[in-house]
Amino acid sequence: MFPRYSLIVIFAILLTSCSTTSVSEDQELFENGTTSKVVVELSVQEQELIDIVNNYRTSQGLNELEFSAEAYKYASEHNEYMISQGALSHDNFEARASTISEITSANFVAENVAKDYPQVENALEGWLNSSSHKNTIEGDFTHTTLSIMNDTEGNPYYTQIFFRK
Repeated sequence: MFPRYSLIVIFAILLTSCSTTSVSEDQELFENGTTSKVVVELSVQEQELIDIVNNYRTSQGLNELEFSAEAYKYASEHNEYMISQGALSHDNFEARASTISEITSANFVAENVAKDYPQVENALEGWLNSSSHKNTIEGDFTHTTLSIMNDTEGNPYYTQIFFRK
């Protein structure tokens, strides 16, 4: 009899230990119509640039931007596109912004792009020296995502997307 009960207990433990999200996370995913949670592991440089953009914003009396894992894919895809073209661009921005708005419920989307800045501080400095890029960084946004990718020669491309919910 003891082995039978041991198997039942072990089986019950295995059944209850398979979930990787809490009940509240599962409920939130269900309510939002999402079947999977997006997880993004940022590079050290990506996290560093997000941090210094947020530090800059708070020094200007603005809110910090919340990182959006959902939108990361679109920043990365745009970097891949720019690398394939060998040039900076905002090509296909309207489609990118529309998709991001749809998946995140954003009501306004903007982006900054850059390339060839060896350090993330240089990219921020370049953006702040451009009035349109600076206006985006200082804009009325709540969320951001950022991708940094190198081309085959090691030249970095940056795409930072900003949006407001």
